[in-house]
Amino acid sequence: MILVEFEGKRPEVHPDAWVAPTATLVGDVRVEAGASIWYGVTIRADDCAIVIAAGTNIQDGTVMHTKTGQTLVVGPDATVGHGCVIHGSHVGERTLVGNGAVLSDDVVVNSGSLVAAGALVPPGMEVPSGVVVAGVPAKVRGPVEPDTWPAILLEYNAKYYVELADRYRTGSRVLDETEPHGGGVSS
Repeated sequence: MILVEFEGKRPEVHPDAWVAPTATLVGDVRVEAGASIWYGVTIRADDCAIVIAAGTNIQDGTVMHTKTGQTLVVGPDATVGHGCVIHGSHVGERTLVGNGAVLSDDVVVNSGSLVAAGALVPPGMEVPSGVVVAGVPAKVRGPVEPDTWPAILLEYNAKYYVELADRYRTGSRVLDETEPHGGGVSS
């Protein structure tokens, strides 16, 4: 992982969190126990603060930042999917932000909601608890119904990523470029 101190503010990563070696955390970032930050993520808290709560996963290629003076909090047991842009101010507990979604300035996503893949949540929108939002611009499409795919994702995705991060903690390592590797690619 790449940790960057900025003007005396430095990232804090709990020993029980897992951060990929290619993730970059800048400034006033706090990553709590059981959270995971995946490959290619950039979390830049230079003129703001960003908190990744316990059990939350921020997946590959996501970029996080927020407005000057704000604190962006991603609540416990939340999932932020691959390739998202999070510039909002709050993502609630046990929420899921789908792959490629964009949360604009001052967006609040309340607990138990699902932001669909590719959604563009416009500035200032407050997503109620327990709903699915989708589209460009994003609109509430209805409640998260029991026993549906959104409900299953909200129930199990964060737990899966806590387990996967534990597997990476013990079962992965960055290879030295001089180590021999199998075929498949020739130079």
